[in-house]
Amino acid sequence: MSELKIVLAGSWFLAVGMLAVGCVAPAQPVCRIAFGSCAKQDRPQPIWDAVLAADPDLFLFIGDAVYAETTDMNLMRAQFDRLNAVPGYRALRSHCPVLATWDDNDYGLDDGGAAYPMRAEAQQVFLDAFDVPAGSARRTRRGVYHAETFGSRDKRVQVILLDTRYFRGLLTRRDNRTPAVGPYVPGRDTRVTMLGDEQWRWLEQRLREPARVRIIASSIQVVAEDHGWEKWMNLPHERACLFDLIRKCRAGGVVFISGDRHAAELSAMDGGVGYTLHDLTSSGMNCALAGWYEEPNRHRVGEKIWADNFGLITIEWDTPDPELCFEIRGTDASVMTRHCVRLGDLHPKRQ
Repeated sequence: MSELKIVLAGSWFLAVGMLAVGCVAPAQPVCRIAFGSCAKQDRPQPIWDAVLAADPDLFLFIGDAVYAETTDMNLMRAQFDRLNAVPGYRALRSHCPVLATWDDNDYGLDDGGAAYPMRAEAQQVFLDAFDVPAGSARRTRRGVYHAETFGSRDKRVQVILLDTRYFRGLLTRRDNRTPAVGPYVPGRDTRVTMLGDEQWRWLEQRLREPARVRIIASSIQVVAEDHGWEKWMNLPHERACLFDLIRKCRAGGVVFISGDRHAAELSAMDGGVGYTLHDLTSSGMNCALAGWYEEPNRHRVGEKIWADNFGLITIEWDTPDPELCFEIRGTDASVMTRHCVRLGDLHPKRQ
């Protein structure tokens, strides 16, 4: 067990039990961050063996940890109980901290947003499922957004988990839906929000904090814009606000991770922030849509992966210009795609 895990075992696990969530971040740097989304609790989950084999310092569950579309909170709790009983997942919880945000299915409503009537109750069920302490600020504010910082000085990693459900307004549906294209088109009403005023103010505060690497978890894709399913580009004014905020705060080292799509891919674009924005999508830990159809993405780097998967970001700190590598791995622990960048290329140039 690494030094980081020994420290965590001695402090975080005593505080909150099996899941190390919502506690003071350790001073030791993290260099292996695994993540995933879309794990159906009624199917086998062999993916956890591969996640453990990757030896992560941290795991991020970024949406659809269970499928519980319901207004019955007892039923929702029962679905999380099934997840927490999975041996491989239990082994991961003993191996490293787990942080989480939700997507629609563990929120309680397919493609749901602010109109979901049980969102406040579902929030407490979700926080219970991830052992968030009773005294946490996440228990009293609206939404499950959260941030943690790991490491110090020039090895500081900030993890920001957004809530794209609690405040989100109605999406615009296309007039004539074509099979496999998706039901949504970009909306023109700039009053419709993705994050809500409270979360936007919180995010700006987080982006002004010092960090060398910032991993921003969004349950839905940030960069991809060509498909008709859920994504930030369904609210183009809100995506523009996100990019503008990164630029205004001169927040370097931003990397997006996303899920939801039951497939995996890496997307990259110039968002006007002074460096290339990357979005590593991992989805379908046990329910990827293998061989579904070809989906356009003008920003895709490499190939789209239609197989069960998880994501891994590694940071090689011990070089003058640290290297970040984005990987998608399969249930057999194989690396299905890999793309590396230098950290120096993820910071705005000084003017």
